[in-house]
Amino acid sequence: MTSLRHVLATLGEPLVEVVVAPHGLGVPVDDVVILDPEDPLEAGPGDLVLVIGARGRAAAPAIRAAGRGGAAAVAVKGATDAEVAADAGVALLTVGVEARWEQVESLARGVVEAARAGGEAASGEVLGDLFALAQTIATLTGGLVSIEDTANRVLAYSRAGDEVDELRRLSILGREGPERYLAMLREWGVYQRLRAGEGIVRIDERPELGIRRRIAAGIHAGKQPLGTIWVQEGAQPLTERAETALLGASRALAPQLIRARTLPSPELRLREDLLASLLEGRLDAESVADDIGADPARPAQVLAFSLERSDNRQLRRAELVHLIAVHTAAYRRSALVSVVGGRVYALLPDLPEHSDAAVLALAREIVGTARRHLDVPVRAALGGVVPRLSDAAASRGDADRVLAAMARGHWPADVASLADVRAEVLLSEVLAYLGGQPRIRDPRLTTLVEHDTEHGGILVPAVLAWLDAFGDVRAAARVLNIHPNTVRYRVRRAAEVSGVDFADPAQRILTQLQLRL
Repeated sequence: MTSLRHVLATLGEPLVEVVVAPHGLGVPVDDVVILDPEDPLEAGPGDLVLVIGARGRAAAPAIRAAGRGGAAAVAVKGATDAEVAADAGVALLTVGVEARWEQVESLARGVVEAARAGGEAASGEVLGDLFALAQTIATLTGGLVSIEDTANRVLAYSRAGDEVDELRRLSILGREGPERYLAMLREWGVYQRLRAGEGIVRIDERPELGIRRRIAAGIHAGKQPLGTIWVQEGAQPLTERAETALLGASRALAPQLIRARTLPSPELRLREDLLASLLEGRLDAESVADDIGADPARPAQVLAFSLERSDNRQLRRAELVHLIAVHTAAYRRSALVSVVGGRVYALLPDLPEHSDAAVLALAREIVGTARRHLDVPVRAALGGVVPRLSDAAASRGDADRVLAAMARGHWPADVASLADVRAEVLLSEVLAYLGGQPRIRDPRLTTLVEHDTEHGGILVPAVLAWLDAFGDVRAAARVLNIHPNTVRYRVRRAAEVSGVDFADPAQRILTQLQLRL
């Protein structure tokens, strides 16, 4: 028997997207059935129902029938009311308009039949480049990194550096730790401490044995050990934040090693797809809270990172994702990272009270580290803290607006929160609304702009400078580098051309807003 989670991970976006899942994604899927509304509307427990003869709202009767029969999920093409599925108690999936039903059926049935046979369908390569992540950890810790499984097999390692000790050299050459060294580590109780639980284990330098100083962290899924990250100190001491970075890396690596050991499906991609759907407001939080490891009733916050122009931008973004994943996992175990529309987003669920300062410091650390070690300019924006996970899309929207304000030059630093640029964000929202509503704009100001365009474009800048200076003619003159009497004349002339009364406060505000368009 397989689960809806595994089926979704196999099919994946953009073929199939989750709209709502009232009972989560762990519900069992026993069979794949095709339902045409012209046929009897019947479905059984555990069925994945493919509604092929109706789209959108026309599929509502089939959805209700599937719910009555205890089906696991219903797949439909076209926009469908999520409330229908929620009321019916059945998961609702949307299938891409261009997708072929036979493709969806074949993939889904392959997963189900493989589970019946006692196995699981091979559904894609393991996501995540462990070697790239090892290099990221090396950059953050200042050491030489290797990642091992529980059998001490080396899965990945960072690029060679100076002062490689004998243990590292033999481990990499043999792709596993040499037995005489492993025996010493067992004798010292190192493995016992690594497998006992989360935490940093320190191994002192042993010059007589050719072993340099190390720190290590076990990778765990609950109480189950999955592997170990080793960081050997080279010619230079490890960084001050090395242990924090190592702790975050051990948490960020767990999902990848879980899938490498037990899940042939792209589990990480599913988690990223679920996060993207949540941030875009296409998925309710309660449906996926368990799958992304978050409490839907706790506060959450979204950080957005914008990578400025650089050489090999795609590779740099992948490195940035690793870096952000390590830092955010060290801060919140349940943190999730995904790329949406070219930006990198980090969701921080289950936030404690008064976390603003800590999150701001986290964003600054990520940006600073990216600049120092990846040599790329990065901007970070903090969305507002929202009371529930279901409001994550609103926090993401805030973060996007903050990034837009930063790009317009309204904030000199590389990190900003909504509080920092709230005035600019609100003004931008008002202008966007005004720009999209020509009916409510003052035609007199449109006349002024058209007249000014035809006669040298000198009146509108004078009016805006004068309004920005609260009517202080001398201040406006300094901004424009002209004589104060010239400012007075141009403002007076603008009033004559437009007919706007600049003595009226309401008309002054409207003028200032509309001319900014």
